[in-house]
Amino acid sequence: MATRLVQINMKAHDDAALGAFWAAALGWGTDSEGPGVTNLEPVGFAYPDPVAVCIDIIARPEPKTVKNRVHLDLATTSDAHQKELVARLQDLGATLADVGQGDVPWTVMADPEGNEFCVLEPRPRYRDTGPVAAVVVDCADPREQARFWDAAMDWTLHEVGDAQASLRSAQGVGPYLEFVRTPDAKTVWNRVHLDISPYRGDDFAAEEARLRSLGAGDPGIDQSGISWSILSDPEGNEFCLLSPR
Repeated sequence: MATRLVQINMKAHDDAALGAFWAAALGWGTDSEGPGVTNLEPVGFAYPDPVAVCIDIIARPEPKTVKNRVHLDLATTSDAHQKELVARLQDLGATLADVGQGDVPWTVMADPEGNEFCVLEPRPRYRDTGPVAAVVVDCADPREQARFWDAAMDWTLHEVGDAQASLRSAQGVGPYLEFVRTPDAKTVWNRVHLDISPYRGDDFAAEEARLRSLGAGDPGIDQSGISWSILSDPEGNEFCLLSPR
C-alpha cells in the first residue's frame, strides 16, 4: 500500500477570485465541484497524474493571521523569464513580500489574499517540473519529516539533510515536495495543506491505520459528515487522506 500527493488545499475568502489569479499565474484551467470550491488543474489534465499537483481552493471566513507553513515555488527558465513572470504576477494582483528572506536570488511574493509564494531564479533541477517547481513545507526537523513522508508515499527521496529534504514522484515528473528547516513554530491550523490519496482499489481504512502507525496524529478537527480523514504529520501539520483514486 502507498499514497501519493495529488493536490494542495488552499483556504480563501473568495475562492473564485483567488482561483482566477492562480489559473492565470500557472496557465491552468478552473472548474468547481460545488459552491465555495474552485478546482485548478492543467488544461486537458487526467486527474490524478503525478505530472502535476492540482490545487483546490476552498472558501473559509477565518482571516489569515500568520505566514503560511506551506507554499509554492514557481519555476523559471532564465533571468529574463523570472523578471517577466514577477511583472506579470504583479499585473494579476500579486505583491512583493518580505518574510525576512534578506538578499536572495529568488523573489518572494504574496497572492491577492496574502498567501506567500516564491518565484525562483532558474535552476537546472526544476527544468522539467512544469510551472510549479516545488511544494514547500516549513519544519523544525527535515530528517524526521523525510522519514515520515518517504514511508507514507511511494515518492522517491532525493535528498535529506539537517536544513532540507525533498521527494518527487517515482516517475520523475511534476513538482518536488520539499521540507525546509525554519525557526518559527506552528501556532495555528494551516490554511494551505497537502491532500494525499491511496491508489484505486486500495483499502482506505488500512491505509489510514498504516499512516497512524508511521506517526500520523489526530489534529482534533471535527470530521463528522466527511468521507475523507484529516490527519497530522509528526510536526502537527494537517493533511487529508482522500478516498482511493
